[in-house]
Amino acid sequence: MLVVCVYVHVKPEGREQFIQATLENARQTIGEPGNLRFDVLQQADDPNRFILYEVYRDQAGADAHKQTAHYAKWRDTVAPLMAEPRKGVAHVPLFPQQAEQWKTPS
Repeated sequence: MLVVCVYVHVKPEGREQFIQATLENARQTIGEPGNLRFDVLQQADDPNRFILYEVYRDQAGADAHKQTAHYAKWRDTVAPLMAEPRKGVAHVPLFPQQAEQWKTPS
């Protein structure tokens, strides 16, 4: 399992367009076979900052996501709306454990 947190800071005038484009991308992403979750979070004390919390079965699922037409459309749509470049950070989840997915072979 792979978790990616994407940190995004958008220009105030691009916030609503960013939200619309990101929600559309999220709706399509959750239908991908390699995706397990896609949350769009807006920072409470700064509405121009977001975290995209993406969970994939594995690296292949994350790589496949970046090959989709909806990801390319999102990427190209939101690029000019950014106040600074977005930053994606990959994580390996440690807790909670997910049944068989987390068991190591004996």
